[in-house]
Amino acid sequence: MAETKHFDLIVIGGGPGGYVGAIRAAQMGKKVACVERAKLGGVCLNWGCIPTKALLHAASVYVEAFRHGAEMGFEVDPKNVKLDWSKVIGRSRNVAGTLNSGIAFLFKKNKIEHFQGHAKVLAGKTAAGSCKVQVSKADEDYYKGTGAVSKDDVVITADKVLIATGAAPRELPFAPKDGKTIISSYEAMVLPERPKSMVIVGSGAIGMEFAYFYNAFGTKVTVVEMQDRIMPVEDEDISKEAQKIFSKQGIEFRLGCMTKAIEKTAGGAKVTVEDQATKKSEAIEAEKVLVAIGVAGRFDGLFDASLGLKTDKGHIVTDYMEKKDKATYATSVPGVYAIGDVIGPPWLAHVSSEEAVVAVERMFGHASTGVHYDSIPGATYCNPQVASVGMTERQCKEKGIEYRVGKYGLKSHGKAIADGAAEGLVKIIVSKKYGEILGGHIIGQNASELIHEVCVAKALEGTVDDLIATMHAHPTMAESMHEAALAAEGRLIHG
Repeated sequence: MAETKHFDLIVIGGGPGGYVGAIRAAQMGKKVACVERAKLGGVCLNWGCIPTKALLHAASVYVEAFRHGAEMGFEVDPKNVKLDWSKVIGRSRNVAGTLNSGIAFLFKKNKIEHFQGHAKVLAGKTAAGSCKVQVSKADEDYYKGTGAVSKDDVVITADKVLIATGAAPRELPFAPKDGKTIISSYEAMVLPERPKSMVIVGSGAIGMEFAYFYNAFGTKVTVVEMQDRIMPVEDEDISKEAQKIFSKQGIEFRLGCMTKAIEKTAGGAKVTVEDQATKKSEAIEAEKVLVAIGVAGRFDGLFDASLGLKTDKGHIVTDYMEKKDKATYATSVPGVYAIGDVIGPPWLAHVSSEEAVVAVERMFGHASTGVHYDSIPGATYCNPQVASVGMTERQCKEKGIEYRVGKYGLKSHGKAIADGAAEGLVKIIVSKKYGEILGGHIIGQNASELIHEVCVAKALEGTVDDLIATMHAHPTMAESMHEAALAAEGRLIHG
C-alpha cells in the first residue's frame, strides 16, 4: 500500500460539481485531492450534457438543410445525401475528449492531485480526527456500473470530504437494460448503427432530446409518457406548444400511458403500454427501447456500512432539505459533505457546480450568498429549444399567488421569421400586485440563452417594468422577451 497523504479536502467525483468544488477550494489556498474512478468531467462532460449537445447540433444542421434549404436557394436531395453515422457519433466523442483533457490541465494549474480509482469512505478517524478514504483501482467500465474493483491501492486522509458522485439512470424493474435492445442514455449516445425504430419511455429532457435527435435522422420514434402531457415539469402552455411542434416533426406520442411490459423479439422489442384512462393496451414494436425515466444518486460502495450514512429514496440526505440556501451540505457522517445529483433533485449540472462552490466556501469559513433555489434555469436542447426559470402558472395557483401573464408567439417575430424559426412561444408570469418576475418559459430558437434575461431579472428582484424599460437590439430573438413583458401589461406591439 502506498504512503498515506493528507489533504485539507478530498473531493470524490470529478464531474461539474466535483471539479468545480476542487478548484474553488484550491483557489482558497487549500490542499486538495480529487478521486474520480473514470474520466474527469463525470457524466455531464463524457456521457451527458456536452456530447449530447454535439449530437443535437448535428441533427439540427441535418434537418435545417432539408426543411429550409429550398426557400433559401439551395436544394438538398434526400436520396443523394450520404450520412456517415460513425462521424456523427465520433464527433460527439471527440468533443467530450477535448474538454476532458481541459479539466486535467485545470487540475494541474491549481495544484489539485488527481487519483483515478474507486473511493470508499472508511469507518473511524485518524488520531488527528481526519476522515479516511480508500482508493482502489477501478475498471473504466465501472463508470457505467459494469466493471469490477480490484485490490486496495492507497488510503488518503483529509479534514473534509466532499461527495459529488452524481447519479445513474433509473431502470424499469421488470425490464432492466441489456445495453443492446433495452438501453439507457449511455448506449443511446454511441449506437454503432442508426435504428429504424425506437420507443422512448419518458418525455423529460433526456427523453425528448434523444427523440429529436433520432427522429431528425430518420428513426421512427414513439415517446411513451405516464403524464397527460409531454415535458411535464414545464408550464402547461409550453408543453402544449412542444407537443404540437414535435408531432409535426414526426415524433409520435402515447400520453397518459403506463409501460407495462417490454418483451424482446427477433427484431428488437415489443413494448406493451396501457392507457391509464381507458385501460386499453397497445403493443408497439421497435428495434430499440430507450428508458429515460429519471436518475438515482450514485453512491454504491462509497461508504463503510458501519458509518450509518443517512439516505432517503435513492439519495444522500444533507441539511439542504431543511436549510435550502443556508445549507452547509453536511451529511450524517461528521466531516463529510455532499452536493449535486447524489443528494436529489433538481438533477442539473449547473446546480451541482453552484452547490459545490457554496459547500466548499462554507466548510472553510468563507462568506457565501448560497444557492437561489427559486431561480434555477432548466433547458432542453432539442430544436426548438425549451427553457424555463421560476414558477409555472399551476404553481402560482397552488400557492394562491395573484399573477398576470404575458405571452408572445414567435410566428410574428421578425428575427425568428428571418431565421426560419417562427415556431414557438415566450411566456412571462408576473405578480399582479407588484409586477415582480415570478417565472419565464420559452420554446423557440436560442431559448437556452434567452432564459438568462429572466434569471438576472429575478436575481435583482426586477419587475416587468424593468424588462420593458430595457432596450433590446433589433432584430434579435431577445426582443421576444420584451414583447412578452409588454403583453403582461396589455401593451403587446407585434402580436
